[in-house]
Amino acid sequence: MSKGTVLITGSNGYIASHVVGQFLDAGFSVRGTVRSLNSAKGLQEVLKSYVDSGALTFVEVPDITVEGAFDEAVKGVYAIVHMATPVSLQFTDPEPVLKTAVGGVRTILNSAIEKAGPQLKVIVDTSSITTIFEEKEPPYTFTDDHWNGVAEKMVQELGTKTPGPVIYAASKVAAEKEFWAFREQKKPSFAMTTTHPALVLGPALVAPASPEKINETNIHVWAQFAGGPVKPHASPNRETYVDVRDVARIHVWAVEHYQEADGQRYLVVGGRQTGQSIADVLRAEYPDRKDIIQAGNPGEGYNKEYVYDRDGVYFDASKVEKATGQGWIPFDQSIRDSAKAFERYL
Repeated sequence: MSKGTVLITGSNGYIASHVVGQFLDAGFSVRGTVRSLNSAKGLQEVLKSYVDSGALTFVEVPDITVEGAFDEAVKGVYAIVHMATPVSLQFTDPEPVLKTAVGGVRTILNSAIEKAGPQLKVIVDTSSITTIFEEKEPPYTFTDDHWNGVAEKMVQELGTKTPGPVIYAASKVAAEKEFWAFREQKKPSFAMTTTHPALVLGPALVAPASPEKINETNIHVWAQFAGGPVKPHASPNRETYVDVRDVARIHVWAVEHYQEADGQRYLVVGGRQTGQSIADVLRAEYPDRKDIIQAGNPGEGYNKEYVYDRDGVYFDASKVEKATGQGWIPFDQSIRDSAKAFERYL
């Protein structure tokens, strides 16, 4: 017997697919939204037994910003996990990105409070580490309580000249502000929670048709596996990592423990990854590809625990670790599992 139906928006995405799978495995039914039913075919094939049993269904929501877009989708659900949002680090125009991110939050919340019904217990919004991180001089520790105070200002000042990663960060900040403002103003009966994943790694549940279709956070792992240059150092938040399966697990936990999670922001960071650490793991795992996978400077620039040094820029994810009673899939396992999945493209 199902524990209840969870509505997952943007359900065919890289992270969302794992979230769908883990909710089904945990005994829930899942209703996934997609822009077109055709885009759900890969997930339907991977999770065919759940489709056949009726535990997994999909509905079309072509435009998440249209008021009432989710009115039918939310009816009768136990929980909502909102994941549909523009995701890219290559954005060039902030206006449509912010409109979609904020509009999607607004429409799902309005539909939830007006149409879902009294059985709705919780809404979990998948935010991002980018709503928490901003450039700081070390030593500095980021916790769940911190807010990125510069991304929106940069967008206002730079417009279409804003770097893509900043546009993405600003959209996530604006969307999260919309989320919490709703809670403050409407005081809904259901719980509300946000998760803030780091850069997400790990194997896709639905294998992309080609390497060009690999999601943006994982593409640099494939690039190095295929013989590309060792990824150079980047901003601290872009050298974080968390395995996609841990992200999914925490979403399930937040729904199953909605009373504890209500009103909380959860920073979801497994540790640190660098281009050099990726190269070292790949070369150790695939000695037959040592002439292909570039060596870089083995062992340089990271510690062997794959974590941030506390006397530098540090990300404290202890709140969710304590709440769930579980740590993280190790970085090297995440890379090995990703590479195993990428073997199909060699």
